Amino acid sequence: MNQAVGKLQIAEPSAKERRGVPSAPLVRIAHIVSVSGSHAIAVLERSEDAEQRQSDPRIQIGAVVQIQTPGAAVIGLVSSITAPMPEMAGKREDIGLIEINLAGEIGVSDESRRLAFRRGVSSLPSLGDPVLLADRHDLTRVFAPKGVASITVGTLYQDPGVPARLLTDDLLAKHFIIVGSTGAGKSCALTCVLQRLLDGHKSAHVVILDIHNEYANAFGDLVEPISLDNFNLPLWMLNFHELCVALTHDDGHQDDEIDILNEAVLFAKRRYADAAAGRAGLIARKSTDPQIMTVDTPAPFRVSDVIAYIDDELGKLERLRKVLPYRRLKARVESLVADQRYNFMFGSLSVQDTMSDVLGRLFRIPNNGKPISVIDLSTVPHEILDVVISVISRLAFDLAVWSKGGLPMLIVCEEAHRYAPANGDEKFVPTRKALGRIAKEGRKYGISLALVTQRPAELDPTILSQCSTAIALRLSSEKDQAVIRGGTYEGMSDLIDFLPLLGDREAIVLGQGTSMPMRIRFDDVRKSGRSPKNMNQGFSKSWKSENMDRAALEAIVARWRQTGREKPAG
Repeated sequence: MNQAVGKLQIAEPSAKERRGVPSAPLVRIAHIVSVSGSHAIAVLERSEDAEQRQSDPRIQIGAVVQIQTPGAAVIGLVSSITAPMPEMAGKREDIGLIEINLAGEIGVSDESRRLAFRRGVSSLPSLGDPVLLADRHDLTRVFAPKGVASITVGTLYQDPGVPARLLTDDLLAKHFIIVGSTGAGKSCALTCVLQRLLDGHKSAHVVILDIHNEYANAFGDLVEPISLDNFNLPLWMLNFHELCVALTHDDGHQDDEIDILNEAVLFAKRRYADAAAGRAGLIARKSTDPQIMTVDTPAPFRVSDVIAYIDDELGKLERLRKVLPYRRLKARVESLVADQRYNFMFGSLSVQDTMSDVLGRLFRIPNNGKPISVIDLSTVPHEILDVVISVISRLAFDLAVWSKGGLPMLIVCEEAHRYAPANGDEKFVPTRKALGRIAKEGRKYGISLALVTQRPAELDPTILSQCSTAIALRLSSEKDQAVIRGGTYEGMSDLIDFLPLLGDREAIVLGQGTSMPMRIRFDDVRKSGRSPKNMNQGFSKSWKSENMDRAALEAIVARWRQTGREKPAG
């Protein structure tokens, strides 16, 4: 039979108790019969009377329970409910068992001398210890701790009256990932997290790599929208590895083209440096100390000088020597210069040292009341998308290193599996390397990484393994679930089995960014009118009226031929 059990003797009195009105006692639901490591098993206790049994609390997967031990209250999550072999029990009622994953405990804090939740269990449960349903006071101590920097992103699924809070410093300093199937609400979840972060941190520096042009309208006046129509990322800001991916052919002649490009770029950088220093005429390449200028030095150069070097070398070659790599490399560079899709790299008529301007706008220095920059990458040609992301990520890391951590920054990677895949070819190497450096070393220099993906199984495992917090929305693929399960913390992998059952805006949060694993419902960002843009309005609505005529089609074709790719509306 259920028994009413009072709070721990060390609990501070509630407001009602101070006014002489005792608070409701906790409800006992079971007692411990087995403890093994971080898991415990308890036998459910039911009322003997059939009518009273109707009022017994209904235990669900994910329920938070309290196990009373000497000096502390151990907090755990119900991970399984079973009734093993009822025919052997000798009773008409099944014997109910619940499995509990132990997560932490509520005890007296050494600093505040008040009850507080802490990770880890110092006093393990023993046989016969009572198991009680955690009440709102316990849930608030666990999931909404006081005195810790945190943001409220929604409510606790178990009790909508308890706010769901993420620990700001642990969430950002140790990277996080948001996963979920298409339509599960990843974009809205990310928007909710960032909006709450920006609400209390106006001097933040956040960069969103926006693959689908979704986020420009989600942050009101706090956003600096950047598109390749109003922003230049000069070719000379690429390092040599990135230049090779962008300018050489991925075939049997690539090694020869790389050697030629190395010499041509070094020549062009030295020539520009000599001209900038006021020297007249053509200076021999050997006159510049190679220790001062290298092919990876972030120094300006002219593409025309690269082509001029190739032409000059072609004129020196004998017919017996290989001329094909020179001609192919020259043709490739000239075709990219002529392609209007690459104007953001090649379109400037004059080359200037604009590195400070580029860094200042990308990373909001100063932010001038706009702490978040949304970089629209929807119009970037697919062949060079990973190179652009590599450049931005590498610049962010290098800036963090050279500033000695003086510019805390968050880089948000939407659709991260597209440009940092688990099994990518050579062209993805620079991007994986740049993001990998942030993932492995970023916390030392104050740069954080947020990954958003619907296919975590296709994401580079090294980068994925560095994310200490996982916000998992509805996820149907067993392969993707297995990846998240392999990176869970505190023995809570059982919760991953319920990812396919989550509703809209629901998520399971695991890792360092929360006091303990929790199932939450995100706030609805659509109510504020600031939500990610949905490009697809639905077939049922779009097909009810004519959506394109011949004139519109011809205009699209004209722009298609002119630029190589139609820019999405908006």
